[in-house]
Amino acid sequence: MSQKPALSRVVSHGHYAPTFDAETAEEVYDAEKERLVRSLLEEIGEDPDREGLRRTPLRVAKALDFLTSGYQLSAEEIIKKAVFEEEVKEMVIVRDIEFYSMCEHHMLPFFGHAHVGYLPNGRVVGLSKVARVVDVFARRLQVQERLTNQVADALMEHLGAHGVAVVMEASHTCMMMRGVQKQNSTTVSSAMRGTFEEDARTRAEFMGFLRRG
Repeated sequence: MSQKPALSRVVSHGHYAPTFDAETAEEVYDAEKERLVRSLLEEIGEDPDREGLRRTPLRVAKALDFLTSGYQLSAEEIIKKAVFEEEVKEMVIVRDIEFYSMCEHHMLPFFGHAHVGYLPNGRVVGLSKVARVVDVFARRLQVQERLTNQVADALMEHLGAHGVAVVMEASHTCMMMRGVQKQNSTTVSSAMRGTFEEDARTRAEFMGFLRRG
């Protein structure tokens, strides 16, 4: 069984919080992942024993664990630890939540901003937890459309809101670095639940807030 001394996994309210220590010369983080990365380097014609690549398999193994740490997280656990009874009737919006994810088709990054709104139904959630819910699903192999829907469904289900709206805007390096190689294109996706889906005025109010500077 491989040893993983350099990455500690601290679970606090269901949230994965890795901390990285300095690498040691003989450190092995995940022997199998490191072997696979080393093999990949050889397949593309590189020498994994040269100085610049000697610790690359270890670093890639660590990075992959962090970038896919959402599989170890639970949106339900994150939300339920920070829900407060509050008779708020007005819309709550958290804009410009930065996120990074990985396209499941090419395992290349896509990144951008999420905008999340909800209409409380006697309960509100800590604002930072909205951002954490985005991370739960972003830190997995993803497609943007599914990511958007997963965030909306999780908040709707576990917060019990009257409605949830999620809009995501992202740049995809699989379009920028390869394929059509379009550098300035962005993808916008949305998911509307409850009142936001049923009431055009509520939906328009939410979109209006996003257009304001």
